[in-house]
Amino acid sequence: MNYLSTPLSSKNILLLENFKQFISQVYYPCVMAKTVFKREQFDFHVYEEMGAINTTQLILNDLDRYLAKANSNDNEFYSFIATFPNSSFEDETTFETAFWHQLQHLHDLDTEVWDPTVSSDPTDKKFSFSLRGQAFYLIGMHPNSSRIARQAPCPAIVFNLHSQFELLREQGVYQKVRNIIRQRDIELQGSINAMLENFGESSEVKQYSGKPVDEKWKCPFHSKHS
Repeated sequence: MNYLSTPLSSKNILLLENFKQFISQVYYPCVMAKTVFKREQFDFHVYEEMGAINTTQLILNDLDRYLAKANSNDNEFYSFIATFPNSSFEDETTFETAFWHQLQHLHDLDTEVWDPTVSSDPTDKKFSFSLRGQAFYLIGMHPNSSRIARQAPCPAIVFNLHSQFELLREQGVYQKVRNIIRQRDIELQGSINAMLENFGESSEVKQYSGKPVDEKWKCPFHSKHS
């Protein structure tokens, strides 16, 4: 599958290669991400600044093209990767703030209804972020993340369609893949990411940015569909 939906400059091609090297390292725990990169089943995009209004519209436009391809390949795991090499964050708190600003801007500009298969309430255990009428599981990454697996070469947000995870469940392989990833994460960092819980047990909103949060933490996202 062609992952370069828009031409990349030589500088951005180098950034893509850096991401490939990061994911392809032997120790990298997420076997799904390794497969996606090995098979080149992803859309890779470079944007000026995380949270900027012009960036937000560009992401939505690119997501439309991504969804047209992803929905025509139901049996393929296909990711959308938004990178922000011009943004930098000194710690997980500053990244988390910008991350949720970006998601809020995307939601505010989105004209589609919320995916009816998931909740729009971030406190609901059935919550998933929705854009263009489809639910996504999001992964925030940046060099200063406390989780080694999220220490990407530059700030990034990975969009994975929730329906693709449901397909893995239907195929009976989701739990096996999840357990492999968790075991590899333990081998890499000595512990499982405490924020990672099974879908339906707790709101996945706590997992998105990668920053550890406690019960007092309140998601800053506000849905217009609530």
